[in-house]
Amino acid sequence: MTDTAAPSASLPTSDADPFATEHLAHPEALHRRLRAAGPVVHLTRYDVHALTRYQDVHAALVDWQTFQSGAGVGLANFRHEKPWRPPSLLLEADPPHHDAPRRVLREILTPLALRHLRERWQTAAEELVDTALTEHGTEFDAFAVLAAAFPLRVFPAAVGLGPHGLENLLPYGNMAFNAFGPRNALVEADAHRVGELSAWVNAQCAREALSEDGFGARIWAAADRGDLTHAQAPLVVRSLLTAGVDTTVHGLAAALYAFATHPQEWQRLRARPELARVAFDEAVRWQSPVQTFFRTATTAVDIAGTPVPEGGKILMFLGAANGDPERWADPDRFDLTRDPSGHVGFGMGIHQCVGQHVARLEAEALLTALARRVAHLELAGEPRRHLNNTLRSWASLPVRLRLS
Repeated sequence: MTDTAAPSASLPTSDADPFATEHLAHPEALHRRLRAAGPVVHLTRYDVHALTRYQDVHAALVDWQTFQSGAGVGLANFRHEKPWRPPSLLLEADPPHHDAPRRVLREILTPLALRHLRERWQTAAEELVDTALTEHGTEFDAFAVLAAAFPLRVFPAAVGLGPHGLENLLPYGNMAFNAFGPRNALVEADAHRVGELSAWVNAQCAREALSEDGFGARIWAAADRGDLTHAQAPLVVRSLLTAGVDTTVHGLAAALYAFATHPQEWQRLRARPELARVAFDEAVRWQSPVQTFFRTATTAVDIAGTPVPEGGKILMFLGAANGDPERWADPDRFDLTRDPSGHVGFGMGIHQCVGQHVARLEAEALLTALARRVAHLELAGEPRRHLNNTLRSWASLPVRLRLS
């Protein structure tokens, strides 16, 4: 890789491929180099402008008028390329098309509206921990047994899905998040399943496939009231199933990895279980399950003194912004005394993750249940990453526990 911090009159450039295997597996070194190169770096391989510093990423996220999502939040530019599926009404749309879907979901997923799930999910978490200890003892893969198992146990049911076919959700999400990057080997590996997985997910979004008491039914009820069109309703349900599973799974895995490698913070959580939500947010900041998203310039714009042409793609490194030492003291440390609010792991502005309160509730339930039973946890082997063009994801997380 060659990074060039050119004279101030010219734009720093890099021929680095952020979607190469080595950078997906270990992005931190690339983040440091790009942050040091300048506020904006031209990535010549893809002809995109990269933002890695917190200040600039945050500013781009909140300025939806200048930095458009509707042309795609991946490398593909929907102005010139046909999307592989109908675009998301939440993630890949801007006002006014974005307004009604977000308003409906925001009302359904407010912390107040989710209160009725707290006791049910806490019970489910305690049952899962008990089952894990009974069936696997004190040494097992925490990714499969806990981080992946718990969201799949509670979230699809809350949306209104039945119990069959849930094994399709993580592969579908993996495929969708890979599609935000270039058409590389990771995308090609999923190509044979695009039709099958898309058909299954789309079928779950139909009114008749959903229970009468879940988030999905409430979305369809909003369409009946005229708050959405009936054509929009299944796409809004699909947004929940796309963005509401993988990100939470890998966020929970990040939290478990954090505690397995920072034992003093686990003791802090055990002493103060009310820190569970702070712990999840700090883990999301520290590991950034969603590493990157793109925007498209709606007009010629100056970013930190760098001109970006109208129609140019901007690659925002959320993970790099969350590790920017200009914003975070000792950013590479997982620290429960830190206030992680303001991290961009859930985005920012009008496209900020509308389901973040759901993810926090899931994390609170699982981490609290674990803290009641487990005095100490540590790595029992080398964790393995699952490579994805957008997600900092996991394949396995072997842990060893000591019970209370």
